[in-house]
Amino acid sequence: MDFSVRSLTPDTWPGFARLVAEHDGVWGGCWCMAFHEEGVGRTRTPEQNRTEKEARVREGRAHAALVYDGPDCVGWCQFGPPRRAYEAAAPAPPDWRITCFFVHRARRRTGVASAALDGALREIARLGGGTVESFPQDTEGTRVSASFLHNGTVALFESRGFTRARRLGKNHWVVTRTVRPAA
Repeated sequence: MDFSVRSLTPDTWPGFARLVAEHDGVWGGCWCMAFHEEGVGRTRTPEQNRTEKEARVREGRAHAALVYDGPDCVGWCQFGPPRRAYEAAAPAPPDWRITCFFVHRARRRTGVASAALDGALREIARLGGGTVESFPQDTEGTRVSASFLHNGTVALFESRGFTRARRLGKNHWVVTRTVRPAA
């Protein structure tokens, strides 16, 4: 497929918002707020999450690479500065953390996540580069529904030069890579 990738900005907000709304706010109304300091929780409604996400986008405090097929936003990869170290014993937090992917249910397993990760890495380079980490799922030898791969797969990250740093639970790994600043 021939996708285009754009940054999440006030201009691309409508496409992002349409995709999220079409999928009931994504993961119970998260609106991709779980990894922001406001977080999500029992006291936050999907409407509050939407409002706070839009405010973050308008203020330039939300980062994502949006994947488009023609005029339609079909997925994204969200990233940003980490809120905290993932584990108490972990080394210093990285400069950037890739936090989640989302792909339109009809477009899964078509290369959208790959395009989104490539776009996120280009945007991180444009923003100055640095150490990037994520915590994808190791799916080797198992069959996992694409709807549960919101952190991507280890194979996807390794194909982009990430290396496994340490295991995180049973099926996830912390993976890292250094991204050079764009010239």
